[in-house]
Amino acid sequence: MLFNSLDFAIFLPVTFVLYWFIFQKKIRLQNLLIVCASYLFYGWWDWRFLTLIIFSTLVDYTIGSLLKEEQVALKRKIYLWISITINLGFLGFFKYYNFFIESFTEAFLFLGKEIKPNTLNIILPVGISFYTFQTLSYTIDVYKKKLEPTTDFIAFAAFVSFFPQLVAGPIERATNLLPQFYTKRKFDYSLAILGLRQILWGLFKKVIIADNCAKYANIIFNNYEIYDTSTLILGALFFTFQIYGDFSGYSDIAIGTSRLFGFNLMQNFAFPYFSRDIAEFWRRWHISLSTWFRDYLYIPLGGSKGGMKMKIRNTFIIFLVSGFWHGANWTFVFWGFLNALYFLPLLLRSKNRVNTNIVAEGKWLPNLKETIQMLFTFSLTVFAWIFFRADSITHAYNYISSIFINYINAISLSIPNEIFYLITLFLVIEWLGRSSKFAIEKLQFIPKILRWMFYLALILLLFMFAGEEQEFIYFQF
Repeated sequence: MLFNSLDFAIFLPVTFVLYWFIFQKKIRLQNLLIVCASYLFYGWWDWRFLTLIIFSTLVDYTIGSLLKEEQVALKRKIYLWISITINLGFLGFFKYYNFFIESFTEAFLFLGKEIKPNTLNIILPVGISFYTFQTLSYTIDVYKKKLEPTTDFIAFAAFVSFFPQLVAGPIERATNLLPQFYTKRKFDYSLAILGLRQILWGLFKKVIIADNCAKYANIIFNNYEIYDTSTLILGALFFTFQIYGDFSGYSDIAIGTSRLFGFNLMQNFAFPYFSRDIAEFWRRWHISLSTWFRDYLYIPLGGSKGGMKMKIRNTFIIFLVSGFWHGANWTFVFWGFLNALYFLPLLLRSKNRVNTNIVAEGKWLPNLKETIQMLFTFSLTVFAWIFFRADSITHAYNYISSIFINYINAISLSIPNEIFYLITLFLVIEWLGRSSKFAIEKLQFIPKILRWMFYLALILLLFMFAGEEQEFIYFQF
């Protein structure tokens, strides 16, 4: 079920009414409704996916209970590794089995030997990378005694399957989200209004920005041989705005929907395209994943405590694993490697924690230095996104090569001016709202009549300029 579909437009208000008007007297009944609604939401794609999420829930709930009773260090570690092996085993099988088989075959072909191994027609379960990491956070935190194991299976099942952020995040920590299922929720009108604003802005990002940019990004990337340099650069820019509008739009809708039900999710994006260096970009992009890798992989590897060699090693491991997490394709691995290279000069000069404040804080516009820094960082990001979007390393290489050789005897693509106006509007609103946690929250400080005019304008734009309905990019990850 897509957030930008008619199905969800019916599902959400029905669930909302049942939650607040029928099941509001008991927390357990509300949690049970969330579990049932979440399973319906998730099973809408394919009911077979439900078996995996239910099994993952049972495994980690059981492991948590065993860890609670066990005090012997070795046995506790065994329980932890059972959880890690099962969760990552399922993730690896469904997401990477064919990738490893095909890579193995290609390696033998390179050596002059041909083998014909069997690949499987595997359906990748939607959101498996997200809820796998979410359940793992619970087991790891229980093992480290940062979290008391739950004895409420319904609350735990609701935590794992919570439909707003189930299939594309944010990847919530058990320490933050799980306790919210224990406490009685009371309807908060102001929180619900904030949620509706967040949903509206998320839909604008997805339906207006991402879907319209996707149309032209797909055309240009799929036919790069015939287009001129300027069009190819536009193609990379369109994908840059597509992936941000798509993913941050999903996060906004997820956070807004959660607020309607009395829950608070973590911020997942903090205006990353206004970053002044690549380290700041990664502190602002997909925050829930970046902090997950920091806490559960980077720090256990030694983090920044060792010498420079250890720091460099751990940095490359984090970026390569992050790239591989995104998909079973060498393009994602190279994208991660490229970002590690971007990060390396900052690490070597100990400049990776310089830009921690808001850019141009308290000012309307950035100064010249900040402008140059933002443009440079944005350019590096756009270049890296080419590899992320390409079908293969060869495709990415040919696309980049064509930028430099297709300046003559190639055609340009006619693109409506409205798209550029809408992207400009989007950037202006994001820039003005950069000092808030979410851009749309800045509107609460302007007169009510202007707020309502803005909301009505957004709704009108949704009807006028909605792109062709497309699944969210991160569903495949």
